[in-house]
Amino acid sequence: MRLDPGRSYDLIGDVHGCARTLVRLLDSLGYSQQGGVWRHPRRQVIFLGDIIDRGPRIREALHLVHDMVEAGQAYCIMGNHEFNALGWDMPAPPESGKQFVREHSPRYARLLQETFSQFEAHPQEWQAFREWFYQLPLYLDGERFRVVHACWDKDVIARLRERLDQGRLDPEFLREAAIDGSFACSALDRLLRGTDMPLPNGIRLTSDEGFTRASFRTKFWEENPRTYGDIVFQPDALPEHAACLPLTDSQKSRLFLYGPDEPLLFVGHYWRSGHPRPIRANLACLDYSAVKYGKLVAYRLDQETRLDSAKFVWVEVERPEH
Repeated sequence: MRLDPGRSYDLIGDVHGCARTLVRLLDSLGYSQQGGVWRHPRRQVIFLGDIIDRGPRIREALHLVHDMVEAGQAYCIMGNHEFNALGWDMPAPPESGKQFVREHSPRYARLLQETFSQFEAHPQEWQAFREWFYQLPLYLDGERFRVVHACWDKDVIARLRERLDQGRLDPEFLREAAIDGSFACSALDRLLRGTDMPLPNGIRLTSDEGFTRASFRTKFWEENPRTYGDIVFQPDALPEHAACLPLTDSQKSRLFLYGPDEPLLFVGHYWRSGHPRPIRANLACLDYSAVKYGKLVAYRLDQETRLDSAKFVWVEVERPEH
């Protein structure tokens, strides 16, 4: 699916059920509700995925985003949380050794818990939204700019263009994603979760939510990294003794790079904090931890070919949101 390169867009990061905050942000961007849909006379929104899970008003957020998309006022791409929701109920193929595409583990049960709870009294609505998730493309290409939830890999996307209709998942591809090592599994992991690397020396990290990991998320734009600390890209830092360890030439060669001369790229996913700004002149992450009382962030894109710090717009998430 391609975008109009001459159009002006407002790109919005991970909402995660913060519907009231989203309304405040749209209002600040000059959108108004007309006929039950948020509209702007000249601009469109692009949502970067992860509309569901975690937050207090997931159902309201989904209705708002869905109605904007259906009315031609917005686009929305798939995030890893929408993928999780589809995979939770999809039976896995026998050769995967799994029962469902998305394992019914404590981790994923916890991530989806708020969504299931808020739709408990509205099962038909939830079924309709799950069907709508199949309409969300994994990426959008505006020629001079690109949009993906976590990481743009042009080789993966070239193959996806041959497999999927307009970059949209279908049930067959979703089922294939349950097979470890399959193209579907690796492609969805790259686009929806980004790049990672095993932690050195048997180190394990435990997140604020209590999940233990043996790997860490990595930058995909660092051109000359030397240590583990140079490439870490996640809220929880590496232990100091691990961050100082040098990367081997083999490790460096396996790092993915989105080059500085590529088109503008917008991602969400990464739970940033602080003052919203570009990561690099052609790269912006718009996820500033809204559901953790951070900021819901937008970038107002017009015809620029290099990102402008002054065009980030955000609202602080107020405690009453929860």
